[in-house]
Amino acid sequence: MKDAINKLYDKLENWLDAVIVMLPNIAIALVVFVGSIFLAKLFKKLFLKLMSKFSNNVAVNKLLANIITAVSVTVGLFIALGILNLDKTVTSLLAGAGVVGLAVGLAFQDPILNVLSGIMMSVREPFKIGDMVETNGYLGTITKISLRSTHVKKFTGEDVIIPNKMVLQNPIENYSLTHYRRVDVNCGVGYNDDLDFAEKIAIEAIKNNTGYDSSKPIEVMYNEFGDSSINFTLRFWLDMYEQKNYLKEKSKAIKAIKSAFDDNDINIPFPIRTLEISQKDQIKDMIGDLIS
Repeated sequence: MKDAINKLYDKLENWLDAVIVMLPNIAIALVVFVGSIFLAKLFKKLFLKLMSKFSNNVAVNKLLANIITAVSVTVGLFIALGILNLDKTVTSLLAGAGVVGLAVGLAFQDPILNVLSGIMMSVREPFKIGDMVETNGYLGTITKISLRSTHVKKFTGEDVIIPNKMVLQNPIENYSLTHYRRVDVNCGVGYNDDLDFAEKIAIEAIKNNTGYDSSKPIEVMYNEFGDSSINFTLRFWLDMYEQKNYLKEKSKAIKAIKSAFDDNDINIPFPIRTLEISQKDQIKDMIGDLIS
């Protein structure tokens, strides 16, 4: 019993000696770790101030600032452990962090990609709230942009939530950037009509009945010989991008062209089908009519 107590006393004495020897290292390690926390807070403030000049997305700015803070504190912790000669502990922590990071990355691959896509979108800013866009087959107005998803309100009233990964990976048409749109109207005239005259009448109809952008030309392009008509595409521009105005002006254009063609005896043919009936079929039909 006495020997056991002596051994325990010797062990504790050795530990105390080791702690006393390590006191300078412990003090330096504490200074380094506390200093890393202080620097991390300072870096966070400077980073938020810098990012506010490039991005208006507060959520993204805070997320990046928190990542920088965590990295700074982690680096300070590893340096402090190194000062205490705990190299094996540092190695174990790094290995464990790598395994945990890989597992988390695989388990939450899509959410992480959506967040990273949200960060990239906040930097690039392909659109903002209120813009009219078409992406992933949905046309509407941007109502909300978060780190994980983008909300598009369709003109039919539905609110579509699209993951940011899909928004970033697919084409985006932003109608609000240019503030103007082109209207295409497809039509056709009869083979007996004068094409130059029909073109002139169509252009005058657009000028007199729509709110077209006069700074851009009205174009008529004949594009094919159809089954019953020579088809053309009339194109004019609007100094507006809103979907309601676009549809309204296109409707005006169609009605104006129809009315102008009627007034000038220009024919808009409709498809004609010719049915050939053999003489036997005619006799059968006549017998069928007599029997009935």
